Amino acid sequence: MGVAEDIAKLELDLRELIIKYEQYFFGIEKREPLRLLDTVQREVRRYQNVSIPNTSHRFKYESLVSTLSVHKQKWARTNRLIEEGKFQRDRFRMSLHQAERAGKSEKKNTAAPPQDAQIENIYQQYVSARRACNLPVENVTRDKLAEAINRQKPALMEKYRCRDVEFVVVIEGGKPTLKARPKNA
Repeated sequence: MGVAEDIAKLELDLRELIIKYEQYFFGIEKREPLRLLDTVQREVRRYQNVSIPNTSHRFKYESLVSTLSVHKQKWARTNRLIEEGKFQRDRFRMSLHQAERAGKSEKKNTAAPPQDAQIENIYQQYVSARRACNLPVENVTRDKLAEAINRQKPALMEKYRCRDVEFVVVIEGGKPTLKARPKNA
């Protein structure tokens, strides 16, 4: 294998190691991933005293080494807190995620008010506009958009002294935005 392939493998193994440690701290994994940690450390030591002539490969290697170093410090601190009995994040976050999932499933089971059809229409237009502008759509959710609309709507109705506000998707400067149009009828 060449340097580029070794660095790519190191990156994948490091990403997997970070995930395994997070699973360990959340209580999903029962044992600390020490074998994978040893494997990653061996891969790091392989090029520790070797001069890497390609600048981009050297930069990538050094950034992976520093990432490993930072995570090792974090893991050691977290393990110390676990041993001292002061580590609470895992149970707390798991209960938050479970409550959030339960809340989402309850929201889906309730009947949708007529306003949801408008929000769904705006959401579909917004996602289409983002795709047309070659922007990512993974972090755009219907709930976030609805929350933003519901948060802005009362202030806009007061500002324009109207009964309702209609939102439309407009592309300005290569980015889609929501524009409010007052409705008096």
